[in-house]
Amino acid sequence: MIVCGDDALAHRIAGELAEVYRQSVVLVTPAAGGPNVSEPRVRVQHADPTPPDEPTLVEAGVRRAEALALLYEDDEVNMRAAFLARRLNPHLRLVLRMYNRNLGHRMAELLDQARGADPAEDDGGRDATTIVLSDADTAAPALAATAVVGTRKIVQADGLLLRAAERIPAGPEDAADTGLVTLALLSSTANDPAGADGSDRSGRLAPRLLPDDADVRAAAGHGTVVLEAVGHEPAVSRRRESRGASPRELLSPRVRWALAGVCAAITALAVASWVTTGDHPLHAAYLTLLDLFAIGDPAHGEPTARQVLQLLAGLLGLVLLPLLIAGALEALGAYRSAAALRRPPRGLAGHVVLLGLGRVGTRVLVQLNELGVPVVCVEDDPDARGIAHARTLRVPVVLGDVTQEGVLEAAKIHRARALLALTSADTTNLEAALYGRTLNPDLLVALRLYDDDFASTVYRTLRAAHPEALTRSRSVSTLAAPAFATAMMGRRILGAIAVERRVLVFAALDIAGLPQFEGRTVTEAFRPGAWRILALDTGSTEAPEVQDLPGSAAPPEPPGLLWDLHPGYVLRPEDRVVVAATRSGLAELLGQGPAAEPRRRGAGTQESGRSPSGEQPPQA
Repeated sequence: MIVCGDDALAHRIAGELAEVYRQSVVLVTPAAGGPNVSEPRVRVQHADPTPPDEPTLVEAGVRRAEALALLYEDDEVNMRAAFLARRLNPHLRLVLRMYNRNLGHRMAELLDQARGADPAEDDGGRDATTIVLSDADTAAPALAATAVVGTRKIVQADGLLLRAAERIPAGPEDAADTGLVTLALLSSTANDPAGADGSDRSGRLAPRLLPDDADVRAAAGHGTVVLEAVGHEPAVSRRRESRGASPRELLSPRVRWALAGVCAAITALAVASWVTTGDHPLHAAYLTLLDLFAIGDPAHGEPTARQVLQLLAGLLGLVLLPLLIAGALEALGAYRSAAALRRPPRGLAGHVVLLGLGRVGTRVLVQLNELGVPVVCVEDDPDARGIAHARTLRVPVVLGDVTQEGVLEAAKIHRARALLALTSADTTNLEAALYGRTLNPDLLVALRLYDDDFASTVYRTLRAAHPEALTRSRSVSTLAAPAFATAMMGRRILGAIAVERRVLVFAALDIAGLPQFEGRTVTEAFRPGAWRILALDTGSTEAPEVQDLPGSAAPPEPPGLLWDLHPGYVLRPEDRVVVAATRSGLAELLGQGPAAEPRRRGAGTQESGRSPSGEQPPQA
């Protein structure tokens, strides 16, 4: 495996491939590009040319490599390197990091066509397709959910929809709602809202992923992450975007009422002219408008009523002129304001302060806007990529350095419910969090931090200073790495959700070739702490005949996901299932994890399924 990149994501993915999937990895990175990798399976090759040139890729072994990940932050750099790599090795699996999703999908089609053969097969039986992913898209749902307590966590991919939510018990002795499936037990309890945020290295403090029923019953007082719904995505999704000033925003209420009054007076004059003169109603209205704009003939020698109505229409025309000018100026100002950045409203409260409008912050802004959460953005670069999105969504933006006094105050941080610090600088995020806590001690703070040890120190300090406030850390590279690493192995995961500082991934897998699943029941295929089958995709194959099983529902029409699958259903080779798994569990399912190596060497008949007595094979 070859991984090329210039930031933390490349190092995370290289470590994931080596540690979880036991692959030999060549990491191509600039000399000063990120931390050192201590994993013995990773060989670091420093290369300054960006994108990597032909000698660099050849030295990394691109001609005999199985997969290449191009993870530079510049989309153009990744595209140029992808064309070069495809020419050097037509059978190479490519994984591209692209911010522009539409361009990325077209790039994938073009690179697959450039192979000159079926992209799914080659002489070696390897999958040599091109997979395009975005770290921002992968991490944005989890970051948005972190900023808003109680917000559902959504995983959407390949037409599938998974929705999960955190549930907190009512008391220390109560059990939280289990939903359809309990995906994880949180380490924090209801009586300790600022409890430890566990990670893979937290020992007993770590959250327990994919627990069995006994663990769930015994975990009274612990919060849970439960699966709420599984289904297919709707064909069309509604977006909460505002594309300009609405008609009500063009004119102030005073001007609108004044214009309405003038229009009513004009109508009354036209009706009076029609009644007193006996003219046709249209002719009477026409004469009234001529008098209003002072272009009608003087009413010399005409009846007194006609003369009085003409004078009243002239006076009304004098009133109408300044109203028309005021309305035109207000409408022009409204259009100019729609094209400019909005300021936070004076009475705004209960909003989320989003710090940083880079590639990740922009995606999180869109997610929060779709959830209907009020947001105020803070950005020091007026040319940042997210400024245009904020202007389109009409989200208030404060331009300024967050480390300078007065910037967070301008974002109404003292009345905000949460601060989401997503800049690429850990120190900036930490400084903003500390200053925000001084202004609002009860503020929910979510930090984007890279170093796990540094994050643990931050947690202990902030919990000691503000024990009643929530503090959370989310690493974009940690959330995105499982998706990229699995793609390097030739599989696509649907998405990932953050469970404190651990990651739970969702994948759609074919049963054929998986000895842990094939020929086993749904109950037998479940391994606590490693993987769990959530649903059967009845749209990929002929629907299974489960109507005769007690408690099972018939497959939906049209075919979709059958999530209430009977525990006794026997998995067939032609089935396709949606699985929730830990990183190491998914690696073992794919035959690449550390526990899979001894299984391949000496599993024998034990791996093919359970014995007739129902005894389970030993777990790693």
